[in-house]
Amino acid sequence: MNRPDRILFVVAVAAAVALGSGCAAGPATSGRQAEVAERGASVMPFDLDRTTHRFTKSDTGGVQTVTADDPRDTAQITLIRQHLTAEVDRFRRGDFTDPARIHGTGMPGLATLRAHQGRITIGYENTPAGARATYVTGDTELRTALHAWFDAQVSDHGPHATR
Repeated sequence: MNRPDRILFVVAVAAAVALGSGCAAGPATSGRQAEVAERGASVMPFDLDRTTHRFTKSDTGGVQTVTADDPRDTAQITLIRQHLTAEVDRFRRGDFTDPARIHGTGMPGLATLRAHQGRITIGYENTPAGARATYVTGDTELRTALHAWFDAQVSDHGPHATR
């Protein structure tokens, strides 16, 4: 194999490994975002085109907020609250099955979060247009995993998510 062919081969293998892991490093492509939106529709009952996810990192963990784009859209607000209530309950137990179904099992931070064993306090509260989950930990490894998980969410959800 000549040098250009070897370089092309290495790049192709690296791309296949990144895509096979569930979440590629760096910003997701529009194709990846479309796949995530399609899988998300089977997990999240609310309409991604009518809602926004916000992932805000903090020194103690972070805050995940999901809101209806129209604060009068009571149907979306109800669905957001039902979904996030159930997710927070599962996340407290280390069950991150739904994010894995949407983003892949290789999602950054996911394996560490699954093994948190109560070292992350996860709170829930309603907001006027949706709901919020607050993640707090004093464990540096878990905070780093949580931040990586937030970054992957923002990248994979594209226009449906922000920091």
